Amino acid sequence: MPTMPGSPREGRGMTDPDDAARRILRGNDRGGYTVPTAGLYPYQWNWDSVFAAMGFATFDTDRAWQEVETLLSGQWPNGMVPHILFHKVEPTYFPGPDVWGGVGPVPSSGISQPPIAATFIRWLAELDPAGADRAKAMVGPLTDWHRWFFDWRGEGGAICVSHPWETGRDNSPDWDAPFAAIEPANLDAYYRRDTSHVAEDERPRRWDYDRYLTLVKLGHDCGWDEAHLREVSPFRVADPTMTFTLLRANRDLLALAQRFGAETAEIEDWIAAIEAGSERLWNADIGAYDTFDMRAGTHSGVISNASFLNWYAGVRPERMLDHFDRIAGFLPYGVPSADPQQPGFEPKRYWRGPVWAMMNWLIALGLRDAGHDARATALCDTTRSMILAGGFAEYFDPRDASPAGGRDFTWTAATWLAWASPSAKGFPWQA
Repeated sequence: MPTMPGSPREGRGMTDPDDAARRILRGNDRGGYTVPTAGLYPYQWNWDSVFAAMGFATFDTDRAWQEVETLLSGQWPNGMVPHILFHKVEPTYFPGPDVWGGVGPVPSSGISQPPIAATFIRWLAELDPAGADRAKAMVGPLTDWHRWFFDWRGEGGAICVSHPWETGRDNSPDWDAPFAAIEPANLDAYYRRDTSHVAEDERPRRWDYDRYLTLVKLGHDCGWDEAHLREVSPFRVADPTMTFTLLRANRDLLALAQRFGAETAEIEDWIAAIEAGSERLWNADIGAYDTFDMRAGTHSGVISNASFLNWYAGVRPERMLDHFDRIAGFLPYGVPSADPQQPGFEPKRYWRGPVWAMMNWLIALGLRDAGHDARATALCDTTRSMILAGGFAEYFDPRDASPAGGRDFTWTAATWLAWASPSAKGFPWQA
């Protein structure tokens, strides 16, 4: 297997990275929830918060529980947990709550995000036995959320998304083909504030944003009627991020339900359905998992970092290894968000090439669970070197670990504390 080398800049300016990471979490704490970073992302994001909870769990378990409790407090009556909760109005962010028109108990967006919460709540309960009652109280809301995915995003066991933002991988090349079929119309004039915080060549293009907002408007205008959107939305794509994280989350939700005496039959059915449905994401032409456009009936043909989450989900451990090794040998830092040997690779533009530390964490957890220990260790070592070289950035250039996107980023600091730091030993997820 190819090695994944570090960088000669390793350690520069990082005298005590553990302390620096804790300061970032505290600095981004807004009282019960954490923002990803000040300015660029001033609200609570769904899966960002779950990673934040794991960072807090390394030094403040009560604060970790608060993070996920606040996230679940925004759950909609239909079970959906939104991807953004707008706890306090921040006029510098676009699109805000008025554009979304969410219908939950907290002003919110109208879509969800990868459901990693059950997995990390299970680990948090193992780490903090005193929090058992708090974990037990979450089994019902988590079950309702997972049921929402099956009711409104399920397609024969594969899990679809209705917006790229729902995957967390906003501008991946996976969406280029389905987006090309969307013609934006009737959009109000808008001003993007993200490019006032981050260089324009590190963010999605306006071409992408026009289509993002077209899909948001479609949801807003129908009051987020899921039955209507399932029929009329031009964007419905089965996605490895959602499919594999939900499969893993159901396995962990099952363990929580068994522990606390809750019903398990429905969860067991979901697990079986996704195990079978995940095959829809297998693209035999490229020998990899990728997205499947339900409207066009075609795969994207893109290998992304989400393609390697099959191990995290416990699916076909022998698959994806050749691609993993090929990419590991091609770039100093992995895993890039898009295959560097495919068209559309951009090493500094958001999800079109940069490395995301928290995705590496999920991939490495899966590698370890699948018995690929050497690869898991190598990926952890590479991620450690990358953060020491580039700091706690939102994402990194895979060629030299140079930082990109936002700085002082919550989920990178949390990933460091809970997984990549040399001091991150003995946690349940590392057993």
